[in-house]
Amino acid sequence: MPTIADLDTPTILIDIDRVEANLKRAQDHADKEGYALRPHTKTHKLPYFAKRQIELGAKGITVQKLGEAEVMADAGIDDIFLPYNIVGDKKLARLKALNERITLSVTADSPDTIAGYARTFTEGKPLTVLIECDTGAGRCGVQTQAQALALARQIEAASGLRFGGLMTYPPKHGFAQSDAWFNDALALFKEAGIAVPRVTAGNSPDMWTPGGGPVTERRPGTYIYYDRMQVRDQVASVDDCALTVLATVVSRPTGTRVVIDAGSKSLAYDPVAGDLSLGHGLVMGTELVVKSLSEEHGVIEMPVASDWPRVGDRLRIIPNHVCVVSNLFDSVTLISGDEVKDTLPVASRGRTD
Repeated sequence: MPTIADLDTPTILIDIDRVEANLKRAQDHADKEGYALRPHTKTHKLPYFAKRQIELGAKGITVQKLGEAEVMADAGIDDIFLPYNIVGDKKLARLKALNERITLSVTADSPDTIAGYARTFTEGKPLTVLIECDTGAGRCGVQTQAQALALARQIEAASGLRFGGLMTYPPKHGFAQSDAWFNDALALFKEAGIAVPRVTAGNSPDMWTPGGGPVTERRPGTYIYYDRMQVRDQVASVDDCALTVLATVVSRPTGTRVVIDAGSKSLAYDPVAGDLSLGHGLVMGTELVVKSLSEEHGVIEMPVASDWPRVGDRLRIIPNHVCVVSNLFDSVTLISGDEVKDTLPVASRGRTD
């Protein structure tokens, strides 16, 4: 059986035992709190893990782009939520073809987007459309409950569309704010006599918030691996982090400087909580951080001079933001302990279309 020592670097390692524990913990929480779990696959981009999430009880999956949805559908996953405004004739044609194959739902936050859907879809196989609502994150979404109601009426008036509910990406630690927004919206929809089949929200930092509110479905993503951002938010511990980047020490220019073969092309540049002083990754099993990155090099500064690690030694780096790192590699290596169990292509890597 090959081991980590047999691998070239830099490469992604996925601890499958930690993944399994993370997935089960989240699904157990969803079951206990009474909401549907629809995990976001942009973190791992792997049909292998998407199928495992569904096996454990997930309602279906979430993807962020049409290309990702096509990859997952090709792998046999048949219930996909695409919370994105799909715009343009070429993409709408692809969306229609995908809707013929699987159970699909999308979002819209403008009359123009809905008009494009209405031109494309027919009564024979209608498209389910949810209204995206800005409940405080300041990205996409209608700004008021009245706007949401107006768009729902536009959807219901189109024979090829079906109103699927309300959706948000809430501000971090802002579930209470989102819940209040949705409660007001639900009251308005009830008064108008329009049923809201689904209210979907989610992010990993707030996934342990109790259920029982207006949200019927949550869409966390990062929880499968966790990362330094999640540890910083006290959602998980370092011991829960399942993805590491295996790197080799390639230079020791000084007694305090260590250079590894994993730079911004392997670890990405995202800071933790916007603070560059916290570095770009944590050396597993230590308190050392990767202080700076160039494209092909990562620099670790030791607190005092040391002859460890030496050139040729291997280090495992816990990234700041795993979703970006997953998109930087063609494949990942699944491990249990030091044993290599499998290597998988990152199937939806680079699907920004």
